Amino acid sequence: MMEFITETYKELKRMNVRQFLGQALQLGLIVTSALMIWKSLMLVTGSESPVVVVLSGSMEPGFYRGDILFLNMGKAPIRTGEVVVFNLDGRDIPIVHRVIKVHERRNGTHIDVLTKGDNNFGDDRALYNKGQDWLHQHHIMGRAVGFLPKVGMVTIIMNDYPYLKYALIGVLGLLVLTNKDA
Repeated sequence: MMEFITETYKELKRMNVRQFLGQALQLGLIVTSALMIWKSLMLVTGSESPVVVVLSGSMEPGFYRGDILFLNMGKAPIRTGEVVVFNLDGRDIPIVHRVIKVHERRNGTHIDVLTKGDNNFGDDRALYNKGQDWLHQHHIMGRAVGFLPKVGMVTIIMNDYPYLKYALIGVLGLLVLTNKDA
């Protein structure tokens, strides 16, 4: 009888290790799949960030804080009235604003863009880097082609309260690792 209990314990221990490794592999596949989807979206849209969250009220009433924007760079030149997302040199957070002026140079091969938030009084020259009066093509991350209202508030809350973000990631990882369906 003691031998049977010992063998059963060893078998359960082997099964637990196999189950844990299977679940760890499943977690790795989930993360890898998410990265593959993101990279695929980057290729399809031509944008380094195909999805962004509006972080301020500068575009109200067009877009509100927490709206998710879907971006596409496209081949067509940028035109006045389009909403673009741009990133300035030396800054981490992109800005969502509307194009108010486009200046084409050298037969349309180079463009200069001036932007403004719909809810702002003046243009964005005060936001641009010192000595910069226009945005250039390399600053533009993409143009807005669609949006989901308020869905991005989750992202804003996670950034405002980083411990909540880490707790949520930990709980989700723990759920995947302790899942009995593997």
